[in-house]
Amino acid sequence: MEKIKYYLVNSAILPEVYSKVIEAKNYIATGEADSTSQATKMAGISRSAYYKYKDAIFEYNSEQSDETVTINAKLKDNAGVLSALMSELYRAGANILSINQSVPVNSVADVSVTIRATEMTISQDKLIENLKSINGVNSVKLG
Repeated sequence: MEKIKYYLVNSAILPEVYSKVIEAKNYIATGEADSTSQATKMAGISRSAYYKYKDAIFEYNSEQSDETVTINAKLKDNAGVLSALMSELYRAGANILSINQSVPVNSVADVSVTIRATEMTISQDKLIENLKSINGVNSVKLG
């Protein structure tokens, strides 16, 4: 089986159908279109063109390649502790991608938060310091 090669190409040099396939895929992904038929009509291409290229064309999104960081914390089982942690992440400019929390054992819950850190207004070290200072946060470390 031959290894697949990928190229990053300026869309301006490609045939318009490729951009239209991306447009149709976005209509489906965002829910603007309820079906492939509706998405292809909205994009102005045929369904056959869509199906021919849909699995081979992907839009490059620089945000998807940005730095992601996972923060692991141990939180006391008290009301508002997780909310305070999330508020601190918001103040720092972190974009929260996922949150996983275990059921508390011995009144302590393990929490894992994955963030996009590229737009943060403070350093990661300062963020960890701020998170550790929250009442009810037992420990914080980068994963």
